[in-house]
Amino acid sequence: MRASTQKPSTSATDHNPGIWLNVLAAWHTLLAFGCLVGAVWLWQRNSPEASWLQWLFLIALVIAATASAISVPLILRRDHRGRILSLTIDYLGFLFCMLVSMHVLGIFTGIDSLAGTFGRGIIYLAGVFAGYLINTIGDRYENYPRREQFFRRLGKAVMAIFGLLFLFAVGIVPGIISLISRFNSPLPFALTAGMLLFGLMIWAMWRQSSAQAMGAKNIHEEILNGYLFLSPNLLGFLFFFAGPLLFSLYVSFTDWDAFGSKNWIGLTNYAKIINLDIATLDSLDQRASEALDVSIYDELTRFSLIGKHIIIGAEDKLFWLALRNTFVFSLLAVPLSVIPALLLANLLNTKLLGMKFYRAIYFLPSIAAVVGVALIWQWLYNAAVGYINYGITSTINFLNSVLGVAIIDPQIRWLSDTSTALLAVVIMSAWQWVGFNTVLFLAGLQSIPGELYEAAIVDGAGRLAKFWNITIPLLAPTTFFVVTTTIIQALQLFEQVYVLIPTEPPGGPNNATLSLVLYLYQKGFQRFDQGYASAVAWVLFVVIFSVTLFQFLRQRSGQGAYSA
Repeated sequence: MRASTQKPSTSATDHNPGIWLNVLAAWHTLLAFGCLVGAVWLWQRNSPEASWLQWLFLIALVIAATASAISVPLILRRDHRGRILSLTIDYLGFLFCMLVSMHVLGIFTGIDSLAGTFGRGIIYLAGVFAGYLINTIGDRYENYPRREQFFRRLGKAVMAIFGLLFLFAVGIVPGIISLISRFNSPLPFALTAGMLLFGLMIWAMWRQSSAQAMGAKNIHEEILNGYLFLSPNLLGFLFFFAGPLLFSLYVSFTDWDAFGSKNWIGLTNYAKIINLDIATLDSLDQRASEALDVSIYDELTRFSLIGKHIIIGAEDKLFWLALRNTFVFSLLAVPLSVIPALLLANLLNTKLLGMKFYRAIYFLPSIAAVVGVALIWQWLYNAAVGYINYGITSTINFLNSVLGVAIIDPQIRWLSDTSTALLAVVIMSAWQWVGFNTVLFLAGLQSIPGELYEAAIVDGAGRLAKFWNITIPLLAPTTFFVVTTTIIQALQLFEQVYVLIPTEPPGGPNNATLSLVLYLYQKGFQRFDQGYASAVAWVLFVVIFSVTLFQFLRQRSGQGAYSA
């Protein structure tokens, strides 16, 4: 009888959701009004010379005001979308107040200071670990409750004592005192209050009764939990990748020098990058000043075509040199790191003795740091004492003594000669990349069914026929991925040249190894022409995107022809 008189909890919350939802609706109403007032005030203070941070904060206030205003009627109608919107707004507001308060209170610098004193407390961390070991001894006395309880309490006490000693040793007390002393203005109190308010509203909307009242289902809870766990990566992508990417696009239309104001100049940077002048010459020996306006254009190249002598001038000669070097490097490094990787993967896909060892050996260069690899190759390429030149000299001397020939030792200056510097970078990069590509190809090979090879053997196919008619077609998705990622990696050439050939400016000798990324580094961080460097970066993005799109369309057409 008592059970029959009770009403279902969902019905009760539908008709009487409680005070918290009304508080949440009022909270978002006030929040929308406050953000709108803040946006209007900031708009009135903004000027054409306002910083990008002010404009970003203005846009954020407008979005927050709009989202909060939209959430109010949804909350009043008990629509689950209002719950998701409310939790999103409050979560972002809580993170904003927390991060800004950590900056204002100097918590980030305090953590850095604690890192400097961390060494003082290492000995006490050993005591914490000893307490943990004592705690685990209790597992051996599960049948003796008193002994188990004794060891567990002793272990926790030891961990607590040495943990406190560690905090004192690294200077936690002066840090707390410094933190409290920074509450000397209204801003820290306001940020702390905002953090508490947003946290309270998150708790109010997250409650089970609020979820039931808002019509939330299990799928909505799973979505919220999923986005909650993904939020660090999503926010990191937004603020540290997508945000700077869009900002660099805006900067590319300005003449910003990274310090002063940004003057909008439109497509001037892009026009300077791609501006070329083509003229004809009476002879290949004619001076460039007679055909080009040398006050604007630098001679890029000259050649003969169908009986005519042509000269090409560029407004930004270094960009075109960097583009040429980047393409030459890609055309050489990609085949040298993909084709050997494919052959090695086929070899390592056998059951020969020691294959696991060889797989690890080939993969080691790809996990080694670029700096370390470049320093080793820098020594190998040394013209006087390097092993590469030593091997060439020994081979020539052997051939001269055995065959009686007079081959001259070239004594190649790998890193200081403009004709071999880029080739040296190609060899080193291909050596480092081939191991990773081998592992990718090996994974693709192991996914091909063995029955296909058995059927091919029955039909009388040899090794070459099996490789060409089975392996290559079925390995197409892996090949596309390997080639595309290797091309992207090659077009972004930077670290190898910067460390292997340490010239000033980078890209020597005589710009022989200057790449697009090195060039935008020079422009942006050595000459502080951030606007022009951003334009170069976006041109590089267009190049990489075009190459990737071409590869993708080519792969799709190849798959279509194969399936047909």
